[in-house]
Amino acid sequence: MSLPNITFTCVERFVKYVKIDTQSDPTSTTFPSTMKQLDLAKVLVEELKEMGASDVELDENGYVMATIPATVDKNIPVICFCSHMDTSPDSSGKNVKPMLHENYDGRDLVLPDDPTQVIRLEDHPGLKNQMGNAIITASGLTLLGADNKAGVAEIMDAAKYLLDHPHIPHGKIRILFTPDEEIGRGVDKVNMKKLGADFGYTVDGEARGSMESETFSADGALIKIKGVSAHPGFAKGAMESAIKIASDIVASLPKETMSPETTSDKEGFIHPTGISGSVESAEIKFILRDFSTPLLKDKADYLQKIINRVLANYPKSSAELIVTEQYRNMKEILDQHPQVVEYAEEAIRRTGLDPWVRSIRGGTDGSRLSYMGLPCPNIFAGEHAFHSKHEWVSIQDMEKAVETIVHLAIIWAEKA
Repeated sequence: MSLPNITFTCVERFVKYVKIDTQSDPTSTTFPSTMKQLDLAKVLVEELKEMGASDVELDENGYVMATIPATVDKNIPVICFCSHMDTSPDSSGKNVKPMLHENYDGRDLVLPDDPTQVIRLEDHPGLKNQMGNAIITASGLTLLGADNKAGVAEIMDAAKYLLDHPHIPHGKIRILFTPDEEIGRGVDKVNMKKLGADFGYTVDGEARGSMESETFSADGALIKIKGVSAHPGFAKGAMESAIKIASDIVASLPKETMSPETTSDKEGFIHPTGISGSVESAEIKFILRDFSTPLLKDKADYLQKIINRVLANYPKSSAELIVTEQYRNMKEILDQHPQVVEYAEEAIRRTGLDPWVRSIRGGTDGSRLSYMGLPCPNIFAGEHAFHSKHEWVSIQDMEKAVETIVHLAIIWAEKA
């Protein structure tokens, strides 16, 4: 179902946004973790004001909020569309140079600023669905930032279309742009009362037509090890190195299963993400992931058994396992509100695509928002090869995402 008089602005916006460095920093203690994220936030605030949005605000924590007022006098749930402004710390986001590759035909995409960086069809199966389309990549020295500036640009484009066409029936719509999603802090300080939405959609997914209604449940784990230090010249029978204890624990993890590199689909894992320390003390950081929340405890118990087994060889030493909740599988909430997913499927169909509902081996802002009272699946933005120099997005997929957002607004009004 085509939308009348739609002239897309998402690509123009996207190219502008990716040139603004918004990389977040997991080692920072500030919020947002980097002040440069506010550079994009301020641009978005000005653009939202210019297009006629109301209640436009950049709050003290770096969240951008705005309202698209309802166009019908009807009791319609308030819908929120959300994307994050930051880019991953895994690859530089400074001086991004977006490159356009028109009429993609399956050829290798050699990135000009580093010709060793080549995006090959065999390595990126999603490119098979892009024949004849226009692909945007970075130049080879940075990530692109499609995760999630594609989503930001698509929401902004859809907002402009709805504001420019007040005859289109829809309820009140709230827009939320968040900092620090890439480091797991994206909704830590969002004011849910001020947001005032009933249901939401993050626009942060991959292939066109796809939607994630299920994520990992996630815990963090920290092992704090206390060894026994001694002068190395007189250490026999006395020293118990915390470094070696930590190494033994990591070496005892399964080699053929239960790790990110050996699992897929609905399989969870235990993944060490950092190790530090000295002879006297050491720490190991882990992430625990599973689609079934109760299985997270099983993984923590498994880790504790490894600790106990290793410590049997170090009788004077000790270790403490500390597990903290990170986020939970959004499906547990979305199953209580099936219309949120059903309406998104219908919106995707109206763009001419076949909806593809799937699970994501990760989490989104929507994972946590769902448990904060805003049931919030994740719809496609078109981004691929996240967090890498090979990141890419197609113009056609971005435009379909804009259409999906607009149709969602219409459908919620129709169904009310």
